[in-house]
Amino acid sequence: MRLPDTPTPTPVEPRHGGAHALRALRHSNYRWYFVGQAISVIGTWVQQVALSWLIYRLTGSAVLLGVTALASQAPQLVIGPFAGIWIDRHDRRRLLLLLQIFLLSQALVLAALTYAKIIAPWHIVAMSLLLGVMNSFDAPLRQSLVKQLVADHSDLPSAIALNSALYNTGRFVGPPIAGILVGLSSEAFCFAVNSLSYLPLIFALTRARVEPNPRNQGAFAAVFREGIAYALSSYPIRSLLGLIAVLNFTASSYVVLMPVFARDVFHGGATTLGWLLGAAGLGSISAAIYLATRHSVVGLVKSIVIGASLAATALLLFSLTRRLEFALALLFLVGFGTTTCNASGNTILQTIVPDHLRGRILSFYTASVFGMAAVGGMAAGELADAFDAPRALRLLAFALLAGAGVFAMRLGELRGRLGTLVASLPL
Repeated sequence: MRLPDTPTPTPVEPRHGGAHALRALRHSNYRWYFVGQAISVIGTWVQQVALSWLIYRLTGSAVLLGVTALASQAPQLVIGPFAGIWIDRHDRRRLLLLLQIFLLSQALVLAALTYAKIIAPWHIVAMSLLLGVMNSFDAPLRQSLVKQLVADHSDLPSAIALNSALYNTGRFVGPPIAGILVGLSSEAFCFAVNSLSYLPLIFALTRARVEPNPRNQGAFAAVFREGIAYALSSYPIRSLLGLIAVLNFTASSYVVLMPVFARDVFHGGATTLGWLLGAAGLGSISAAIYLATRHSVVGLVKSIVIGASLAATALLLFSLTRRLEFALALLFLVGFGTTTCNASGNTILQTIVPDHLRGRILSFYTASVFGMAAVGGMAAGELADAFDAPRALRLLAFALLAGAGVFAMRLGELRGRLGTLVASLPL
């Protein structure tokens, strides 16, 4: 549906409060889910860093780093929009529970292959592709289930921001843990740790008691067209998804090249890689904590522009430095900027999207985040092989600055349309 063209006055900026940031944790279902997710996300980052280090140790190829990232995340770009239809047609809690069992099994297989010393690059790419297919369902499912776990929907902004905080805490804690575990043991041990990390979330989902989500039982093609039509006809949704896609194609691609920077630019090893990614994760945590104190979506559009611009500028400066301490500070800012943009967009979308379309729209969001990050990672790997890793990041940083500039020029219209929509919601 197309939103009214006449803007309404911008509401007063909401006050901030630390107590409000944690309000979602008063709901038992969400509290257990939060703890289970936190452990699972740390395990996922431990595996991701160990896997990137393993592929680079085996091959020394930046292109294969990009291929592995593409295999693990590109399915979310292709399958994600269709996964949203399944999510809207089935019990979200049960579907997510089943997926955790599959994800646990994938990590165990990866650990077994590596322990047996028969792991080869094609195994890694194939297992990454399988992981990507499962994550096409897992990521939007984790997002869309949040509203069902929070009985008082006025606590939804807190729950969404806390979700972002725990994801980025995993980004901060997981990489250094991976670096330590690889140094003390092996990549295989990291994969085994990840398999165990799914157990708390499985327990949380088993005990959760939630109201059944609305299910759309229409024809598959009709349901898909409905989601696409809604996203394209809504100016706020298509604008937000557009910038988020550009952000993750450009800024998030730095993750793929971090093994190259750790070894070839800063002359370190797995521990250096862990600190680089951990610095970005700390910036992301800081952004998520800030966003968790907000009471509504008012003012978040401006935060999106600032976040994208900050990420682009910091990424550009990171590509120029050869001092590790400066690099860590700049990656902190990259993490802060990307999370501010991604999480603000997620909060706005979760607030304005109707329940019966939630799975589909959030699958578009996760495709814009993870799918575009995978394509960008592949592009970054190709650019790094053609030129070098620092030049590759500089090109991507300039592209993001251009995208943020275009979005900023349309800020007034977006604020007006969004203000009209938010004012009509029972928030």
